[in-house]
Amino acid sequence: MTINPERVRRLLCQLQDSIRESVRAARRGGLARMGRVAAVTASDTIYGVDKISEETVLAWLEQHWPRRWPIELVMEGLDEHGAVTFPRGTPVAATKWKLILDPIDGTRGLMFDKRSAWSLAALAPQRGTRNTTADLFVAAMTELPTSKSGFADQLSAVRRRGMRAERLDLRTGGRKKFRPPPSRATSVAHGFASFAKFFPEGKAWLAAREEALWRELGLSGASGGQPVFDDQYLTTGGQLYELIMGHDRFIADLRPVAFERLKIARGAALACHPYDICTALIAEEAGCVVRTLEGKSLRAPLDTTSPVAWVGYANRSLARRIGPVLRRVMAR
Repeated sequence: MTINPERVRRLLCQLQDSIRESVRAARRGGLARMGRVAAVTASDTIYGVDKISEETVLAWLEQHWPRRWPIELVMEGLDEHGAVTFPRGTPVAATKWKLILDPIDGTRGLMFDKRSAWSLAALAPQRGTRNTTADLFVAAMTELPTSKSGFADQLSAVRRRGMRAERLDLRTGGRKKFRPPPSRATSVAHGFASFAKFFPEGKAWLAAREEALWRELGLSGASGGQPVFDDQYLTTGGQLYELIMGHDRFIADLRPVAFERLKIARGAALACHPYDICTALIAEEAGCVVRTLEGKSLRAPLDTTSPVAWVGYANRSLARRIGPVLRRVMAR
């Protein structure tokens, strides 16, 4: 069954527009409902705002997703629903496509009105349990802004057709296209580069490897201080956005590696999951490089529980310069 990738791109953007507006409406209704713990799953804690976005996703897909393109939905929090397909009731075996999404990536930052969260979605041909992130061929990510924001960005891409970016004026509803410029720097000196270490588990272990990497690259203590700046954006979508926009030059999320080395049980600590990294396609279409620690393309299962370790570079020059050194440091 054929599908129109450009139409799918627009549909995913429209779905995320709906999510953004439902979240903004919930905020106007007060933070109490947004911050209430609604459930604890194998992959994450689900808050009230997550349930609001989940309801929006299910209602929107039921109303707007084309019946001629039957899909299976992969999304956190669907355990109580069993397999979810659209049109509703379609047997999974009869679906032709698989839609993986994270309605809100960065819930905690948004709940405290600290920093924008992101809505993430991507589509792949249906291959059952054989599906990986390498199958994703169209993706979209939409900013879920803080209360004081006047604008919100939306990025989308079709594989081998480039990336598109629009900035929405939240006051007027007007949209303006723009072209993000990933950094062309060949070094991370005097720029932002970091290891993801958001939580206590594995933090010291990861920080030690991060310091060793900068030392190996001759950066530690250069120019009389620390010339590499750290910025912990608590959302994988937000981290990819920072690479795309030219704000960050390098990001390594190696939490699953740390947990394995430290023998921290799977599920005992939070890590990146496939739905968090499903929009890596957009970064790659923008010119960034997103790889495994070993330097290979990501091939994580399209599920909600598998831990994913990944490394992002703003450009190929940085990937060639940092990647081999990073692998040596981690091997030690």
